[in-house]
Amino acid sequence: MDSPAFWIGYVVLIFGFMYFIAIKPQQKEKKKMQELMASIAVGDTVLTSSGFYGVIIDMTDDTVIVEFGSNKNCRIPMQKQAIVQVEKPNA
Repeated sequence: MDSPAFWIGYVVLIFGFMYFIAIKPQQKEKKKMQELMASIAVGDTVLTSSGFYGVIIDMTDDTVIVEFGSNKNCRIPMQKQAIVQVEKPNA
């Protein structure tokens, strides 16, 4: 148990465990969010991080204008990162 090879193996095992528990799922979630941001289009129904549902009516590179509710005057510009879920309109 006092050999250097044992301790090196132990450290490698711990880092491998941390990679699969902490880093890999985070990278997977980041990739999923990037795919979500790339799929956003005008007319999509979105859920914001604050819990509001709305429809995208205009968008630029990093911002979108979302229309909330049945009141056509309630249009709010927001960052794309505030969108957590996208529902495509049925064709």
